[in-house]
Amino acid sequence: MSKLKNKVAVITGGNSGIGFGIAEAFKSEGAAGAIVGRNHLTLELSAAQLGSDFIAINADVTNLADLERVFKDTAEKFGKIDVLVANAGAGTTGTVADVSEAEYNKTMDLNLKSVYFTVQKALPYMNDGGSIILIGSNAAHRAYPSFGLYGAAKAAVIFLAKSFSSDLLTRKIRVNVITPGTTDTPAFDKFVPAEKIEAVKTQFASVMPIGRIGQPSDIGKTAVFLASEDSSFLLGAELLVDGGMTYLAK
Repeated sequence: MSKLKNKVAVITGGNSGIGFGIAEAFKSEGAAGAIVGRNHLTLELSAAQLGSDFIAINADVTNLADLERVFKDTAEKFGKIDVLVANAGAGTTGTVADVSEAEYNKTMDLNLKSVYFTVQKALPYMNDGGSIILIGSNAAHRAYPSFGLYGAAKAAVIFLAKSFSSDLLTRKIRVNVITPGTTDTPAFDKFVPAEKIEAVKTQFASVMPIGRIGQPSDIGKTAVFLASEDSSFLLGAELLVDGGMTYLAK
């Protein structure tokens, strides 16, 4: 249980859902570092569960000054950064007929612009030979109703793994992307009435080739692989962790 021993990681959106699942998996493999989020309460609760090797940093990833503070504070605390997980983002709904300019800007700022500048602001503090992990979505591959704008942002994120890897070859920093499918996270609370959540999860599971929805730990285990030396020959790659939805679902 030491694939990430002595590694320092920063995980944006690490206070809940997939991000917290990644933080837990990193901790179990010996990593330390910082989780980043906007919600004070969930940040503190999650940091307490992770223990003293992790710090919580309250920050808005769409704010460049906040991002600079995140990496400066982490480097001051731990002396270095080896792994970055650009996970913060959120699904947003709406069709081309009704999405406003304000909603468009908010969606793209959170799901695309923030990823670009999270990586940019981390680079001065990252060790050469480090690993950057972006989080995509299989909405980039399947045209789910009302998720077009979100899917487009995530498709761009998938491409960024390739372009960032090319940009960073001389520093031997690997950039890869994990593409989850439907995952059991608090995001369900934003789109589904509480009394219907379990029924909706069951319905999603019924159409997934693997027969269940994903768990944050599924993504966490994949992130450990990408953060560790086990994936040293992998860069610019997309790993689909979606229960077969993209390639096998009808």
